[in-house]
Amino acid sequence: MYQDSRRYSKKILSKFNRKISERLNWKSRSLQFILSFLLALALTYLIKEESFTEGQTSVLFILLFAIGLWVTEAIPPFAVGILIIGYLVFTMSNLETENVTQYLQTWSDSVIWLFLGGFFIAEAMKKTALDQSLLKMIVAKLGEQPKFILLGLMLITAFLSMLMSNTATTAMMIASIAPITFSLGKKAPLTKALLIGIPTAAAIGGMGTIIGSAPNAIAVGALEGVGIKISFLEWMLIGIPVAVVLIFTFWIALLKKYQIRNKPLDLSFLQKTKQEIDENISSTQIRVSVIIIMTSLLFWLTSQWTGIPVSAVSGIPIVGFTMFGILDADDMRKLPWDTLMLVAGGLALGLAVQQQGLTDYFISFINVQDINFYLLAILFAFLSVIFSNIMSNTATTTIMVPLAISFTLLIPDESPKIIPLIIALSASCALLLPVSTPPNAIAFSTGNLEQSDFRFGGVLIGILGPVLVSLWVILIYFF
Repeated sequence: MYQDSRRYSKKILSKFNRKISERLNWKSRSLQFILSFLLALALTYLIKEESFTEGQTSVLFILLFAIGLWVTEAIPPFAVGILIIGYLVFTMSNLETENVTQYLQTWSDSVIWLFLGGFFIAEAMKKTALDQSLLKMIVAKLGEQPKFILLGLMLITAFLSMLMSNTATTAMMIASIAPITFSLGKKAPLTKALLIGIPTAAAIGGMGTIIGSAPNAIAVGALEGVGIKISFLEWMLIGIPVAVVLIFTFWIALLKKYQIRNKPLDLSFLQKTKQEIDENISSTQIRVSVIIIMTSLLFWLTSQWTGIPVSAVSGIPIVGFTMFGILDADDMRKLPWDTLMLVAGGLALGLAVQQQGLTDYFISFINVQDINFYLLAILFAFLSVIFSNIMSNTATTTIMVPLAISFTLLIPDESPKIIPLIIALSASCALLLPVSTPPNAIAFSTGNLEQSDFRFGGVLIGILGPVLVSLWVILIYFF
């Protein structure tokens, strides 16, 4: 799962070397906030028409203001989510036709509960060291050939990123391979390949499940808002094949770029590494954790047959881990609540934009009959990558998905799922800079990479990813 914040990436980098990332002091952030406000205010009055209602004008302003704050990160991204909900409740409460509780209800949206269940699983895996156990089990079967070690570590990174934070997964994996990179040296080809391959696999792996990244959840939530449901298994059938192909392709590209030799490596250090299991966790609780995780995954995957909503299944890890004392109050404070705030704010903004008819207004300037739907889908895919490299991918998805939904609903012959899914999946392909994602920042902070080292993966995945995502999603729903 994805802790989506370019500002968080900069924070990681600043701990490594403050000269690398821009130091935004309080005064400059305040100036950026004020400029974003004034620019949004000016654009609102330039764009709006006389026919605009008070509600449309208010929502247009907060949309433009949120975009400005997300791009500049004058305040943290999750704070923008809180601002959106507070603004909508305050301004819309003056309109007698508006039910402001709908914006507050995004805090209890099914997507939020689904994410929360994933957070509980991730924290339990970390506390019981099940993530480390899985890593050791797989690495032991990889052999001693560098190319297969690279592939195996990328695959386990991608798998864990489908269930837990991309940031936490990357941190764990980078720490685990530290003895390898230390013994080889910072200039060794395998060192470079590992430190670039792991964060890339973490981002790509997030495509695999609804809880794998915030953009996935935003797209699912927006589609549910117009009565279109996507099951946990349906998303996996779309996301996992794309993720697997991209990871194998990038693995081959890394082998060719860095000319990885087949000199055997000694991986005995992994077996000697002590698992950091919490001292209050018993072996019985570890076994119970495995049962809870497997049961949750089973019901998530079979929800379309059992009829149990995926959000309701989240009650299994939430209740189970707390009831058996695996997670306590201190662990609850460690959960990434800021991600939930960001997602809830994004859902509220998307809801307001749709209900006030702003998407229909902007689409009215486009002649649907003159545009090829599939070319438009690919265009949205590349725009998603471009904007996600400029601002957070959650913000990009929040803005683009409602627009795409309104657009595709005007084309009855095409599935309204296609473009929103393409946008969400393509958003995970933005990997051009060290600050593009926290996983990139963690790898860069080791001091073994240069900023230019990320361009290779950023360009390759940034071009190949959107094309592959578009073709696969179109193929799935074409038939």
